[in-house]
Amino acid sequence: MEADYDVIIVGAGIAGLSAALYAARQRLKTLVISKDLGGQLNMTTLIENYPAIAKISGPELAKRVEQQARAFGAEIIFDEVKTVEKQGDVFVVKTEGGDEYKALAVVLAFGKTPKELNVPGEAKFKNRGVSYCTICDAPFFKGQDVALVSWGDLAREPVTILSSVANKFYWIFPGDKPIHDDEFIEQAKRLGKAVFVPNSEVVEIKGDTKVRAVVVKNRKTGEVQELPVSAVFVEVGYVTKSDFVKHLVDLNERGEIIADWEGRTKTPGVFAAGDIVAYPYKQAVISAAMGVAAALSATAHVMKLKGKPVHSLVDWRAEKK
Repeated sequence: MEADYDVIIVGAGIAGLSAALYAARQRLKTLVISKDLGGQLNMTTLIENYPAIAKISGPELAKRVEQQARAFGAEIIFDEVKTVEKQGDVFVVKTEGGDEYKALAVVLAFGKTPKELNVPGEAKFKNRGVSYCTICDAPFFKGQDVALVSWGDLAREPVTILSSVANKFYWIFPGDKPIHDDEFIEQAKRLGKAVFVPNSEVVEIKGDTKVRAVVVKNRKTGEVQELPVSAVFVEVGYVTKSDFVKHLVDLNERGEIIADWEGRTKTPGVFAAGDIVAYPYKQAVISAAMGVAAALSATAHVMKLKGKPVHSLVDWRAEKK
């Protein structure tokens, strides 16, 4: 069986994107598959302790590293990995969208997975109008009516994006207020794109070949209404979901992957990095470094399979005199 890629990276948080940057720079044919862009960075409005960067938002940091990785040739697709199986020296990765990819190495850097609503229609319309990454998919619905399910600081980025992209969006949240920031709420109202749907929860997502409506129930009155939309953006946090790789790696009691300092797991060719790894310090800079280590280890693995020497590119150049 031949591989389509040298390495497939599962996850596009800071660990996965850093791994993609280094793998692609090492001239590996690199594919990133992720449900969203940025992962838990999307929950961070301000980072002040990332080396050499005084202040930056989590989403902006993710976008910068994404651009670097793409510049070196990394491919990024937005889908959810369903299974990873090893067949000989090749790993077969299948997605919820029904696609299949093959690689000589896999880097597991999916951190924590976006939470789902677990309502009828959600699974059916994933990648067909149901999205867990507004920054990734909002441009596909430019000028259309959509729904956003989000509250708290998590809602800042998607609200800002949809206010500039959508015709209008129904902002669905469970309380009286979507966020404890009156100034931000007033700003959203002034932009005129947000239709507030307070004290509410999604009970169903409807459609045919794609999303056509979202059904919402008022938690106080019990009233149910059907809102015509072409997409539902779900931004409600993250959970650990590692069962799909438990046959390839060892997990601790929290579902975290056990890997050594080079990112190696118990299965040759499978590497892990970032918040999904059983390591106590969950910091962006540490996750980035872990992603780099996993990418370099994956490079060594791939080169060995190909019978080629490993040429590790350094990140400095000596000036010629």
